[in-house]
Amino acid sequence: MDRAVDAVNLGAAGGDLSLWGLFMQADIVVKLVMLGLLGASVWVWAVVFEKWTTLRKVNRDADGFEDRFWSGGSLDELFDREGTNPNNPMASVFAAAMGEWRRSVRVAGADISHTSVRERIDRAINVTVQREMDRMERWMIFLASVGATAPFIGLFGTVWGIMHSFSAIAAMHNTNLAVVAPGIAEALFATAIGLVAAIPAVLAYNQISNSLARFSGRLDNFGSEFSAILSRQSEERAA
Repeated sequence: MDRAVDAVNLGAAGGDLSLWGLFMQADIVVKLVMLGLLGASVWVWAVVFEKWTTLRKVNRDADGFEDRFWSGGSLDELFDREGTNPNNPMASVFAAAMGEWRRSVRVAGADISHTSVRERIDRAINVTVQREMDRMERWMIFLASVGATAPFIGLFGTVWGIMHSFSAIAAMHNTNLAVVAPGIAEALFATAIGLVAAIPAVLAYNQISNSLARFSGRLDNFGSEFSAILSRQSEERAA
């Protein structure tokens, strides 16, 4: 109560209504809320930058790999050159499928045209796609969580600050606007910071999720096409 009364007295005396002043005059609980939201906002932008950078890189690498894959060269040579140490998700899908196909070919007396070979190749592709997407989707839950909870956390800070401001005002028996306004402004500042953290998080989550879904579909399509190619080669070998 004493801290709230002091804050109201400071407002009545013409307290600092700058952003820094509002923060410094706020109750300790409101300060913790503000600091937490500011930290979340900084981390949101760090995640957004990392995701956008990663998506640009993997799409650029996928374009280059597809050009090499469809150039008409030998798949065995491509695997020896890039499949042993893939440096992008599409190359990893290629390496997983090609590695499974090679293992099937090496099995003595194996019927590589058998359905089980196609199933193992498809399983290797699906597992690899899922693993690569799980890696790329890291921290997406954080964006969703900040977007959903930051406004309510800021609102908690606002309610707490207003509660203490009104308690102090009641103790002073003074409802003059010059007394009320600074305390209310400090409390509302917490909600503003919550929105600053939440709005970019929601917009970025929607945009990045859409880009990740498109890239996942691209990997799935490549895996299906490559699986069909290996299946045809298995039939040709068995013929």
